[in-house]
Amino acid sequence: MEDSMKYLPTRSMATLLGTAAIVVGSVGSAMAQEGELVMINWLGGAQGEMMTKLQESFEAKYPGVTVRNVVPQAGGDARGGIRGLLMGGEQADLLINTWPAFRAELIEAGLILPLDESYDSNNWGDQLGESWRALSRVNGENYGVTYTFGDRSGIWYRTDTMEKAGITPPTTYEDFIGGFSALNDAGITPISVPAKVWAHAEWFESLLLRTAGADYMTRLASGDASWTDDEVKVALQTWQEMLTANCCDDGNTMLALDWDISVDAALKTGDAAYVLMGMWLNTRAKQEYGDTPGEDFNIFQFPAFGLGHDDESMVDAKEFNVLSSVENREAADAFISYMLTADAAEIMAQYGLASPSTDVDPSIYDPVIQRSVSEVTSANKLQFVLGDLLPGDLGSEYRVAMQRFLQDPSDETIEAITAQLAAVANGVY
Repeated sequence: MEDSMKYLPTRSMATLLGTAAIVVGSVGSAMAQEGELVMINWLGGAQGEMMTKLQESFEAKYPGVTVRNVVPQAGGDARGGIRGLLMGGEQADLLINTWPAFRAELIEAGLILPLDESYDSNNWGDQLGESWRALSRVNGENYGVTYTFGDRSGIWYRTDTMEKAGITPPTTYEDFIGGFSALNDAGITPISVPAKVWAHAEWFESLLLRTAGADYMTRLASGDASWTDDEVKVALQTWQEMLTANCCDDGNTMLALDWDISVDAALKTGDAAYVLMGMWLNTRAKQEYGDTPGEDFNIFQFPAFGLGHDDESMVDAKEFNVLSSVENREAADAFISYMLTADAAEIMAQYGLASPSTDVDPSIYDPVIQRSVSEVTSANKLQFVLGDLLPGDLGSEYRVAMQRFLQDPSDETIEAITAQLAAVANGVY
């Protein structure tokens, strides 16, 4: 894994956060592992339940510490709610973060602290390899600690859905698109694309990874490549080919679907065959559907194109950032240290998630997590989800552009949206 987390130039967060007071915490806090630990925690559903169990386990090990969660109010993307808290001067010690571009904004605004000293004093580097430290490094300094990660190149499916259509998980793009007719004949929508908010961009990003590669995606995310490049258009043209082959619902239906509806269609009811999303689907299927990983549902890697990028994978990760308003730094560091232990990994594994810690025995994982971990660790190159790397204005325009494409996947639309994205990018970088 390469240190691809370049500092992405962004509009200053000062305009977003106003004059919210920033109290800079120090590593050498006089408060040992006691007192209140305040965490901005936006996780919901089964992942929220998992974090509650992790916090309870931590409190049992550190009885002098009480964890209090501050929940941002936001629909869809939690970043808006987090900004609202920070604008209001909310004090907190830790932030759960999954967006590299948001991390860059917070660094620029002075709202999170570098963690190199904590890495050294707590020996986090002994539990996290260099590749994982690189995920949270910006301009040579660490600003986060990854506690879980996922394979975003994995396509999810129910095993009985495939049996009903008489097909097997495809390994090549030709087999993948060739199976659409069998699925449609069986009354199954091949792909459920939730285009209401954000999840519709997953397919474009995986197509871009397979056709242009991780290095190109890094250049595009950092403003060193143009949205009008042929690489972008080829990925959109391939998606256009999939839509023409009746992969999906009509545009208006896709725009009405939120992510959970699409996931239920693919992994619960079997109305759709495939959905492309993160490892929290494993949590949902295990905890909320009561299904068995590897038996009732599974994943396969995004099909091969034979263009030299088939051994590259998309990933996401969740990390902890220490906020500049931290008042209990020692408890914050202790919680992060706990999250890298085998005990924490055991709890996360019960919810279908993987830990990057070297203290973890991979045998604790179910078959789906094991496959996901294997794909990530064996990949020649890894690429963060593109949408999570784009600075605010461009990220918003990007998702709207993909919605426009789904409503009208024509050559004219491809030309129009790539030109618009290039124009917005020119103003951002």
